[in-house]
Parts: sequence; C-alpha cells; structure tokens
Amino acid sequence: MADNWVETTAGDLRRWSDERGEALDEQGVRILLDLAREEMGLAGPEALEPRHVRELLLEVFPESVVAGRDDVPTILDALRRVVAYLRDTGAVPAAAADGLAAEIDRTGPEFAEVVAAVDSEERQAAAEVVAGLMQADGIDLDDRDAVDAWMRDFEALPEEERFARTEEYLRQAGELVVPPVRLAPQAEVADAARRSGLTGAVLALARWTGERPLTEHGMLTEPDAEAARRALGLDAPRRHGRLEDDGALERLWWAAVEAKVIGAGDGRAAPGPALPGLESGDDAALLTAWLPLFDAVVVPGHDYADGLDAVELVQNELTGVLIHLYEQEEPSGPEDLAEALLGHIEEAYDLSDADSMHALVEDALALELAALEDWGVIEASGAGRALTPLGVWAVRELLLADGFTAPVIGELAGARASELVAGLTWYRPEAADEEIDGWLASHDSKDAAADLLDVMRTGGPGARNLAAAVLHRVGPEAAAVVRAAQEHPLVAPYAAMWLNAAGDPAGRELAREEYLWVFVDTVAGMMETAEPEEAVAAALVDAPPGAEMKTMVDELWRTHHPGVADVLEALGAHHPDKATAKAARTAAYKARSARQSAHRGV
Repeated sequence: MADNWVETTAGDLRRWSDERGEALDEQGVRILLDLAREEMGLAGPEALEPRHVRELLLEVFPESVVAGRDDVPTILDALRRVVAYLRDTGAVPAAAADGLAAEIDRTGPEFAEVVAAVDSEERQAAAEVVAGLMQADGIDLDDRDAVDAWMRDFEALPEEERFARTEEYLRQAGELVVPPVRLAPQAEVADAARRSGLTGAVLALARWTGERPLTEHGMLTEPDAEAARRALGLDAPRRHGRLEDDGALERLWWAAVEAKVIGAGDGRAAPGPALPGLESGDDAALLTAWLPLFDAVVVPGHDYADGLDAVELVQNELTGVLIHLYEQEEPSGPEDLAEALLGHIEEAYDLSDADSMHALVEDALALELAALEDWGVIEASGAGRALTPLGVWAVRELLLADGFTAPVIGELAGARASELVAGLTWYRPEAADEEIDGWLASHDSKDAAADLLDVMRTGGPGARNLAAAVLHRVGPEAAAVVRAAQEHPLVAPYAAMWLNAAGDPAGRELAREEYLWVFVDTVAGMMETAEPEEAVAAALVDAPPGAEMKTMVDELWRTHHPGVADVLEALGAHHPDKATAKAARTAAYKARSARQSAHRGV
C-alpha cells in the first residue's frame, strides 16, 4: 500500500462515519493508525490481527503516547470504530473483524491498568521535575503564592523555551547524582562531632574570646590575636615540605562567625546563638550547630581576584576532594587525590608557573588532609584516605544542600517497585544487592513479583532489565503471579526464564528468537545509562565467544525490538573482534532497511 495509507484510511473512515451520522475521534484514530504503521510496521489496516491489537494496546501505545486513565474509553472506542469500518467495507472478513473486536474487549481492562500505571508514574515524574525547576529558581515550595506566580510565568513561556528549560534541568539533575552510602546512627555521628578537633578548637576560641572589642573588619585586634594563638596552641605555623601556613586562627575565626558560634556585630565579639548547640548533650542540636561550622571551614571562598597562594587554592577546592572520597568505593591515596585536584585547578585557574605551583599544591593538600583527619572527617585506611562516618554524613548534607541526589542504602525498603528500580540505576553492585535484600524483606513475595512485572510491562529496556534482576531474587511462592504474566510480549521471555530457574512446570528454555530479543533488550537497557562502548563491554561478559557471537550478530537484525539497530551499531563500533564488528554494521544496515520497508508497506 502507498505511504499515505494512514491519511487515506482516516479520510475514508471520517466519510464513513459522517454517512452514518456518528461522531468520530479522528485524532485518536490517526494516532492508532500511525503507531500501527510507524512502530509496528503494518502495511495497512487490513493487516491488523488480534496479536497486533494486544501489542498496540499493551506495548506500543503506552510507550509512545502520553495519555491519562480518562482517555482509555475514547481510545478503545476509536479502535473499535476502525474495526467496524474494516468489517463494513469488506477490508477484512466478518470472522476476522469479530476476532479483532473480541480481542479489544479482552485486552481493554489490562490496557486500562497499564495506562493508569503509566499515567501515575508520569504525573509523579512531571511533578518532581516542576518542583525541581522551581527550587532551582529559588522558589519556596511552601509559599503557595510564589508557586502559583512561578507556574503562571512558566506556562506563559513559548513551548520551545519550556522544553529547553526542562531538558537542561534534567541534564543537570542527571549529573547531580552521587552513589548511595551507608549512614552511621545519629548517636555515633554526634559522638564523633563532639570529639572532632574542629569542635574543640572552635569552642576553645569562643570561650577564650568571650566579649571583647574587634577591629573595624570584625577581627580580633592584633594583640588579642597573638594571645589567642598562644592560648589555642596555634602560634606555630603548619608546615609541609616547602609550604608554611600561619592562617589557622583566621580560618577558625571566620568559620566560627559564619556558623554563629561567635557573634561579631557592632565592633564587639560575644557568644553566638549557635554556641549552646555546639556544647549540647543533645545529638540533634549538636549536629545542627556543627554542620554550618564544617561548611564554613571547608568552603572558605577565597576570592581569585585577590591573588591566591597554594593553600588558598586548595582550600577553595577542598569540597571537590571530599566529594571524590565520597564517590570512591575504595580509599584514595594522597597521590591520586593530588592528581585529581591538580587537574581541576589547571582547568579552573590560570597558573602562571604551573610546575612550581604543582609542588606547592601537593604540599598544601597534605596540610589540608592532616587538618581533615584532626577534625575526624577522614581517616587513614591502608595507604589511602577514606571518609569517616562523620565525614560521610557531613559531606552528604552539603551535597543535599547543593541540590544533589544522594541516596542512602536502605531508604528504598518501603518504596514501590518503580521507585526501587529507578533508584537502583545509581547503585554499585554490592550496594544494590543490599538494597534489594532490604526491599524484598519488607514486601510479600507475591506482591513484590506483581509490582515488578508491572514495571516490566510499562518501563523501557533499562527498567525492565533491573526489574527482571530483582524478580530473580523473589522466591518460588510467586510462581502463580509470574505464570499469569506470560502472555504479555515484553514480559514473556523473562517470565519463562524465571519459571525455568524456579523449576516450575511452566518454565522452559527460550526459543532462539526470544533469546536474541532479550540480548537486544539487555544491551539497549545498558545504553540508557552508559556510553555505548561501556554497554557493549558489559554485555560481552556473558555473551557467547568467537564464531558463535558472530553468528548471533548475523541473526539479530531480524529481531522485533525497536532498539535493535542502535544495539547493532554499538556492537559494530565497539566489538573487539573485527569480523564480528563488521557483521554488526552490516546487520544494523539491514535492520534499518527492513524497518523502512515495513513502513512503506513493501
């Protein structure tokens, strides 16, 4: 049939409806016909079969169209009108039309459930994005008037600008995610904060200062500063290698003032409102006072325009060192930390004498690492350095304040399956195993399986693969739930594998076509969050070797998976075997050509 069969059919159907004096949702009809042509490759409406009805309603439509649960009756009615038209015009035999109508009735309730589930997820996701955009603009979400005003302004923007802002927000949000961590109990963290050298030094400075006059810049007078250095044992400058730092008192002073442990107004020093909290025996009160102090001392914000020495450069970038430690699975050696820090400094600052500055930066970093260790924030671990429980808690709090997503292992235990799967995207394998164990322990096996299967029906390849991995940890008592899900095209292969592994009679080995589909689905899922090269390398760990892999690649292009061409292109670009890579590139071309031919009705 010609390329414009959708337009031809829609026009004929409209005239057919007009002749009968019946209303027609022409837009809904066009959407369904377009999906049948573009996404399913049907050559015309007469090619529609009952299996296509299920695929269209349960797979293609939910993945391609944003619809609400209220739209379900209209969508089903539009599809019924298409079938009635095909029957009445003789485009399909009456018996075939009856079969299509029966399949619509049979699939309708399941379609309603899928749309409702996707609708809920999309509404929640949209609400989270809008809230994030507001917060990025400094809007207090508890201020109803400010929220309403922001919404009016946002909705008044051109659609292209709203889309661009949302895209940029989502890009940044994806970058502002750190791996999950384990948090120590609050009592342990608070005890470490009480014993911190930072706490001791600032309390000593506040008590020594009491109430006394200050300079016009809010600092201790020079005689008082000298006396304070002697009283606090800061009169000997810190040294490492070629570097000497005598600014410890000034750094502590400004941190204490910013954190309101010391008040410095009207030319006089006085105990600040945060001092009682820093002295408190109440854990929550102590940590509330300690965190701003830590924030102030590790984020000094020395002005580059004033000219920075090596110590000030390193102090300006100290949060980067802490985040680096936060994100690493293993302790980091001082050399690795220095290399990462120097790389960032070279990008951020214009270093006139880079060679000499490198050596000074390494010495300055050694001084800062010693200070962080004294404050109880980092500790030696073998030959490297790692964050202490206090350090993990404190750095996470700073990350959260800066808009990062910073998950904690165990916080998904009571979440829905969709939330678990979305969260696991950022987990390392060991942490993911621990999170999954906690989630399964707090959910009934049958309910857990049902929720995971819902994610597999409605999610993309990445969500489907993660949900399938979690499902494999569910016990055999969920077999009935998994058996009932076998008819869904996106779930069937995974259900068969699960049942087979569980020793259920309904289990079976996958057919070749199913095995190939799962392989494509797996690689496509990996490519959602990893570079193609990384996804291919991960997929090849469990792939067949040598000639068998090349044979598989030769077959993949026939697989009915929307991502098969992209997966083949990735294999063609990154498979280490030249012959297999060449075969993948050829297969990718065949896959795209076959899809285009199907769209043209060839």
